[in-house]
This record gives sequence, structure tokens and C-alpha cells, in this order.
Amino acid sequence: MQARTSFGQHTLGREYFVSDEIWNAEHEKIFYRSWMLAGHVSQLEQPGSYFLFELGSESVIVLRDQEGELCAFHNHCRHRGSKLCREAQGTLGKTIQCPYHAWTFGLDGALRAVPTMSEVPGFDAADYPLHSAALTNWEGFLFVNLSRDPQPFADALPGLAGRFRQWRTAELRAAVRREYEVDANWKLIFHNFSECYHCPLAHPHLNKLTPFRNSENDLDEGPVLGGPMWMNNRDGSMTMGGERCAPTLPGVTDSERGKVYYYSLFPSGFLSFHPDYVMMHRALPLSKDRTRVVCEWLFHPDSIAAPGFDPAPAVEFWDLTNRQDWDLCANAHRGVVSLAWEPGPYSELESQLAAFDRQYRRALGEEVIASRRAG
Repeated sequence: MQARTSFGQHTLGREYFVSDEIWNAEHEKIFYRSWMLAGHVSQLEQPGSYFLFELGSESVIVLRDQEGELCAFHNHCRHRGSKLCREAQGTLGKTIQCPYHAWTFGLDGALRAVPTMSEVPGFDAADYPLHSAALTNWEGFLFVNLSRDPQPFADALPGLAGRFRQWRTAELRAAVRREYEVDANWKLIFHNFSECYHCPLAHPHLNKLTPFRNSENDLDEGPVLGGPMWMNNRDGSMTMGGERCAPTLPGVTDSERGKVYYYSLFPSGFLSFHPDYVMMHRALPLSKDRTRVVCEWLFHPDSIAAPGFDPAPAVEFWDLTNRQDWDLCANAHRGVVSLAWEPGPYSELESQLAAFDRQYRRALGEEVIASRRAG
């Protein structure tokens, strides 16, 4: 498929990386309204298991209740606002108790026990359940939306519809997790992921396994962008030695075994589908100039349980590649915040960056930029 051209398009201007107004607008119009990649269903195997999804001032408890249902609640008590869960993940009992005044909530969010409040005339515990947050389970990947009136998931990320079922990702389990903090704006992380123009120079090992022109974009407009790259060794994978570190995933077809599929999910992360494993990157903006990236390597549980299983070749390969990329992103950030910076032209190998920028501008609203320039 021929990618949409980037002819005549330029990179984002300096204001998109330094403006407090734009940073605040990104939260209001993008992060707090979008379906954000929060984790994987394997993190919630047992009733009572939970993890926190945190972004800016917001904290959400994502949990599996006693009936096995997945749900999400804002992480604050309905009494005085105290955070209920402080640890990033863990296992709850049958209830969640506030550490301040012992208000106690069921895992369904209902207020169950309230010390001394029976003395307050007209108080009804039914009026004070936890505030729920929108949660969607797509093929085992969990997405949270902080909006009170979220856009339907299928409408927000239509590029995911009907895709990737053959990887049976809901069955996979994370073998390794790595966290990175990158001294760069979150948009530069997306830009870096979305092109291999830099691969011959920055990633010689990666470029040897998948030459930078061995690519095709089958999604080139909208919130989901990307496509496959062909490996030189169709029986290999993206590892330090170029060979698979686990058996081919059960549902992957013969025509798919020699490819790696890379997709960005606006505005929260990336999914990479390999023959033998799947990678999930989540990008969490910490400030205008700092981004946390959480990376997990997901394998089939049978592979993980097999004697001699060793994910290190895949982990070491992508840890090396990630660190090379984060250095590039941090170095680019130091340039785009310069007072002398002027947007440069995109090459034909950067059509996905131009598509990301179009999606970003649509989501942000051009009136924000126009009002700032007019002022």
C-alpha cells in the first residue's frame, strides 16, 4: 500500500514543546479525553488484584472484583479525597479501606462501612460510591478513559477493529518489564517510533535484521498508524542473534511469520507484533520535557513455562534499541526548544510523522494555537 505523501509538510514548531498553554491543553483535550493504554489483563489474574493508572493529577485503580469482572475507579475516597491505594499494584481483600478515616468500599465501588456517619441526619451511603472510570478490554490490552462522557472505543481507535486476533494477545503474559524516563517531550517519542529513516545510522543491528526500506504502512491516517516490516530471516525474530527465543505464537499464519508489525496508538503507546512475542510500550508524559516509557515483553504462557525459556535475547535487543532511541529523542528535544528553531521539512520516509501531526492537531484543536499566536 502506498503511504500518504508527506510532501510540503513540516515538523511541529517550537511552541508545541515549550508552551504551558499547549501543555495544559494537551491534558484537557487529549490525555483526559482519549482512551489511554493502561496495561494488560494478565496483571489482574486473581480477584482483588489491581494496578494504578496514573497521569498528571489523575490516579485510577484498575482491578478485578470478587466476581471476576474488570472495573476501574478514581483513586480517591468520597469523604475527604485521600488516595485509597498508594502502591502501584497489589492485591486487595474484599474491600478497599481509606487510610484516613476508614471509609470502606466494596470492589464494586459501593460504600460498605462508614464509622460514625450514622449520626449525620440524612446521610445515605448509597450516595457516595467510588467514582467509576471508563475501562475497555481490547484483545487483553486495557484502556482507561478519564472523560465523564468518553467517545466509544471503537470510534476512537477504529484502526484496531478486526485486527491482530491471530496473536491471541489476551492469552499472553509479561515475562519482563522495563521502565525508562526520557528527557524529551512525549510527541518526540511518537515521532521516533514512527519512522526508520534514522535506522541505518542509529540502529545498525536492527537495520541488519529489518532493512529500513523493507516496510509498508497499512494504516496511514488517524489515531492508529503503522504497518509491517519484513525480516531478512523469515524464520527469525527481533533478538540479539536474529533468531526466535520462543516458538511461533499459535495463531500467527505462515505469511505473517517473516514480518514484524509496528503500530502507534494515539496518544498513549505502541504495540509491536513479532512472530514469537508481542511488545507493549506505554508513553506517559511527566512534563513538557520528560516522558516515562514502560515496556513489556509478552509471551505465550506455555513458552514461559517451558524448560530453558529465556527472553533475554529479545529484551537485550530492544533495551539496546530503546536506549539508542531515547538518546536521539533527548537530543532532538534540546534542539526544538531553541529560540532559533524553525520547523524542517519531512521526507517521504516520514509520512507517518506527518500523519501523527495531523491527528495531534485535530485532537488539540487549532484554535488553541491560533489564539496564542493572535495574542
